[in-house]
Amino acid sequence: MKYFRMVSEVSSLLGRAGTAGLGKAYDVLDTLGSSMTNLNPSSGFTSGLTMKGDKISILAFEVANTIVKGANLMQSLSEENIRHLKEAVLPSEGVQNLISRDMDELLRLAAADKREELKVFSGEVVRFGNRCKDPQWHNLDRYLEKLGSELTPEMQLKDKAETFMQQLMNLVQYTAELYHEMHALDRFEQDYRRKLQEDDKTNAAQRGDSLAILRAELKSQKKHVKSLKKKSLWSRILEEVMEKLVDIVYLLHLEIHEAFGSADGDRPVSRSSSVPPNTRDALYQGLPPNIKSALRSKLLSFQVKEELTVSQIKAEMEKTLQWLVPIATNTTKAHHGFGWVGEWANTGSEVNRKSAGQTDLLRIETLHHADKEKTETYILELVVWLHHLVSQVRVGNGLRSPVKSPIQSPK
Repeated sequence: MKYFRMVSEVSSLLGRAGTAGLGKAYDVLDTLGSSMTNLNPSSGFTSGLTMKGDKISILAFEVANTIVKGANLMQSLSEENIRHLKEAVLPSEGVQNLISRDMDELLRLAAADKREELKVFSGEVVRFGNRCKDPQWHNLDRYLEKLGSELTPEMQLKDKAETFMQQLMNLVQYTAELYHEMHALDRFEQDYRRKLQEDDKTNAAQRGDSLAILRAELKSQKKHVKSLKKKSLWSRILEEVMEKLVDIVYLLHLEIHEAFGSADGDRPVSRSSSVPPNTRDALYQGLPPNIKSALRSKLLSFQVKEELTVSQIKAEMEKTLQWLVPIATNTTKAHHGFGWVGEWANTGSEVNRKSAGQTDLLRIETLHHADKEKTETYILELVVWLHHLVSQVRVGNGLRSPVKSPIQSPK
């Protein structure tokens, strides 16, 4: 159907740009009570009624994606998660070995990551503010930039913003359901058109019954989709949600400041590759160039003080693997990211997942900030130990050990 095709086209174009939209909470205030107005009375925001705008319509799925980003960031800044970051993540062996043993440096990196997430979220709020008919929401970037220097908490802002976010996330759940049901409606319409066009060789009675069933299913599905549109972001007005999003942006600025203080996380660090597939040839081909070039000489010069058993070699490798593998696994998960509604709609309720104790990965739990040379040194050491392990297994099986002969190939 035409609506679904439009959704696909718009989502494809805007989703690639990393942008998303907004949603409307259930109860819309008649007047603007935005923290931005209180923050800067001369900013240009009005305190009167908002101008009536258009429905969000086919941008509902982009809207939902922005709300989810904000909810994830808000959740990651909870007291429980910040305590976990400081007491468990930053002191962990993997972070200390690969990134830094300087706790202040680690806090700066974590703070910078959170500010970058907020910058993305705020940018999307600005973008949708510019789409509003009401000009008071245009050019919000000029006002949001002032938040860094004006961090005066407003009474009850935290409770209000968290309530707004919960209301928006409720709409997100209906939007996710709408996404699936629009897919189903599109399939129903295709099946019905195909049935009408096919060269039916059955008798007219059977054909009539089949068409009647499809027609009834199609009618029922259209009714269901129409109902979901009313409950979801699809039917909400963009202007009616802007004050809630601005309050949320302001709260997130405060939360980051409270969690990290004035920690400056702008120092650049190297990225490292994710772990390659666990096969011999793919392992070699997936190694970073520096490790490939150093591997041959490292293997030929590799010596152990005494002959180790297979179990002893595995124990040596495990000393590094026990803290390196979790970081590598986190890197792989983070690499896949969290895309627009087509992905998050399939993950189930984000609210339920969060309440089960699961939180989103922090960059500092991945190889994102890891020192490149340190990381490659550990990888090279593991590859050499792996080679030695294979050698011992081959000897145990009565095969000639590759350690006792020059390396003839990457294998």
